[in-house]
Amino acid sequence: MKLRSALTCIKFLSLLLVVAGTSAEPAAAGSPAHPLTLWFQQPTTNWNEALPVGNGRLGAMVFGGIESERIQLNEDSLWDGFLRDTTNPKAIHALPRVRQLLFDGRNAEATALAKDMLGLPERIKSYQTLGDLWLNLPNPGEVSDYRRDLDLQTGIASVSYRIGETRYTRQTFASAPHNLIVVRLTANRPGQISLIARLDRPEAATMTAASPNELILRGQLGQKGLLFQANLLALPEAGKINATDAGLGIEGADAVTLLIAAATSYRNAYDITADPGLLCAVPLQFASRLPFARLLADHVADHQRLFNRVQLTLGSELASTLPTDQRLTALKQGAQDPQLAALYFQFGRYLLMGSSRPGTLPANLQGLWNDHLQAPWNSDYHFNINVQMNYWPAEVCNLSELHLPFVDYLETLVRSGEKTARLHYDARGWVVHHLSDIWGFTTPADGIWGVWPMGAAWACQHPFEHYRFTGDREFLARRAYPLMKGAARFILDFLVEAPPGSPVAGKLVTNPSHSPENSFQKPDGSKSMFTYGATMDLQIIHDLFHNCLEAIAVLDATTRGPFDAEFKRELESALERLAPLQISPQSGRLQEWLEDYAEPEPGHRHMSHLYALHPGRQITLRGSPDLAAAARKSLAHRLAHGGGGTGWSRAWLVNFFARLEDGPEAHRHLLHLLRHCTLPNLFDTHPPFQIDGNFGATAGIAEMLLQSHAGEIRLLPALPPEWTEGSASGLRARGGFEVDQEWQSGRPVRVTIRSTIGGPVRLRSDTPLRLSRAQDQARVKYHDPSLLEFTAGAGRTYVLMPPRE
Repeated sequence: MKLRSALTCIKFLSLLLVVAGTSAEPAAAGSPAHPLTLWFQQPTTNWNEALPVGNGRLGAMVFGGIESERIQLNEDSLWDGFLRDTTNPKAIHALPRVRQLLFDGRNAEATALAKDMLGLPERIKSYQTLGDLWLNLPNPGEVSDYRRDLDLQTGIASVSYRIGETRYTRQTFASAPHNLIVVRLTANRPGQISLIARLDRPEAATMTAASPNELILRGQLGQKGLLFQANLLALPEAGKINATDAGLGIEGADAVTLLIAAATSYRNAYDITADPGLLCAVPLQFASRLPFARLLADHVADHQRLFNRVQLTLGSELASTLPTDQRLTALKQGAQDPQLAALYFQFGRYLLMGSSRPGTLPANLQGLWNDHLQAPWNSDYHFNINVQMNYWPAEVCNLSELHLPFVDYLETLVRSGEKTARLHYDARGWVVHHLSDIWGFTTPADGIWGVWPMGAAWACQHPFEHYRFTGDREFLARRAYPLMKGAARFILDFLVEAPPGSPVAGKLVTNPSHSPENSFQKPDGSKSMFTYGATMDLQIIHDLFHNCLEAIAVLDATTRGPFDAEFKRELESALERLAPLQISPQSGRLQEWLEDYAEPEPGHRHMSHLYALHPGRQITLRGSPDLAAAARKSLAHRLAHGGGGTGWSRAWLVNFFARLEDGPEAHRHLLHLLRHCTLPNLFDTHPPFQIDGNFGATAGIAEMLLQSHAGEIRLLPALPPEWTEGSASGLRARGGFEVDQEWQSGRPVRVTIRSTIGGPVRLRSDTPLRLSRAQDQARVKYHDPSLLEFTAGAGRTYVLMPPRE
């Protein structure tokens, strides 16, 4: 109780200090404001060291310059390109021949012919930077006490320093309530704020002065592309102001508030007629009438409504007082810093809050933050793990509504995906291949590895997971189930029977197929990516079909008469005939392909054949121990040959070993990610920067502390020795539960479960637990000392503790 009361007081005081303390002295340059602060003692010109703010639609990277400040800007819909029909009329004719060649073992010929299955064109355009706000600031003397930081509890990036007797402070935040980027410049002495501001972009934009206190940056991406606009409105307190087409100047102000609005003409892939000028003018007109304190208070309240749902403390020691970059350096040199993992976890939640809000586009390969015109991998939506990994933390980390932009986005792909399914495969339903954009791209892209029609099938795990965590049956019926059914209907038509001579003759397999981006070596020494029935395909299908059947059972209970009975029979029949997973008789490993091929790159970054372990649930420790043991051997083999070399791949390893309930090994991979795959500002690096590693590792930390995928709530399943003391409050479990845990010496001492919708609770804990209320305890059923079961009431809270000795 004391711990929770202290946390409540801290949160309340934090909000009071932020709202009331805009003119208060900032934290000392040699210490963090509180444990959930990224902070540095020097400015940067390196984008990978700048600090991100975002509201889902608008983002900024704050560099913290002294004489010249750069604030790089993003708007989530600013993508190059336009709506195109990329279907390939040759694809449907190539498909039967490609299938036969693969069944005949003529992989090279199939690979050559499958180029006729690629989209026309086969590549997409990039998500782009909006541009930069530059602030030229006078520097009349020597700078001291410099500090820049990002306060995760408030979502404010700050810069402060002294010049003589004057302390200068800048605050930057992305306001979701007001749909603006806000920059506030103050000093502790009057008349000290002078600056020249300008907006620019590497190409396709022009800046003009709209009034003495407003600049506008306008442009268009090609003749058919999006119109876009950014407005900068300056609100000085005292002093002089004037704007020309060269920039906006302010002299001798006591303080200045800068409001930045941005928009494009994008409504959706089929409608780019929005008026970016109007979309900028409306929020500026409203916000300019409000005092800065109101803008700040609205932002902090909105931010903390989401952020404060989860609290995490790891280890018994206080957080390090070193700057963040120095903490990373110390960690690389062997220092123990459990609270850095807690900071990283909360930074991941912060990034999802900044890049995915209801009504926005989903987080892309870089979330929202990108300073390129041609970004690495186009900063696109990769469907062979990356966009899905972005949303692994959404439900368990109590940010469920932030999952919805991904569901919205999937719904926008259905129209194009149905056309691709029909014209490329003569199939019902809808399909997405390994990548997409905001223009409805669903055909195979880039090369032969793009002929992987499993993207929609995998992505449809997400709307169902949203249902499993929330219990929202209306969402299941209206949104999740139609998406899932469409993806499943495509798979039903895509599956073909393996011929005689195949290791799974008579069973249903995918063809063509491959294990994403990996290749194998045939007995004749030739190498190929292309095959049939790759293990990951079979696991995704197993997951999708079972999820559909579970959804049908739920919806059947709420309707009169059998729900979708014919489709249910199709699914059950296909599952009975689906090719089984294969364990190698030679190595005992789970095979990545139907045949036990040699691997040219045994340490490959993708570990796709372990999908069933995570994020799937076909392989569990207690439900399928033989497959779990084979999966562990596959992991050991990958790691022995250098696997997990990228940030997102290493993050996946954290989740794998958490599911295997191996805390030391999960922690080892988390440490590796922090030491070798993390940039100074805690961004993940592929390299280069790719945000999925942040999100994957955040989910992995949650999986180490709480799991619910296997039909039971598992407490502290993979707690490492380094975290023997700690607490985690607000994590979510499937079934509509919110769980708080406090532990000492690696054992839970107090567990609180809040049920939002009511229903059965199956709770597994290595430490036996009892409900604190005698009347509740009387209704508990114990299956064994580690597994108990009871029925929770909607809106009820239950406290469990170890029995008194």
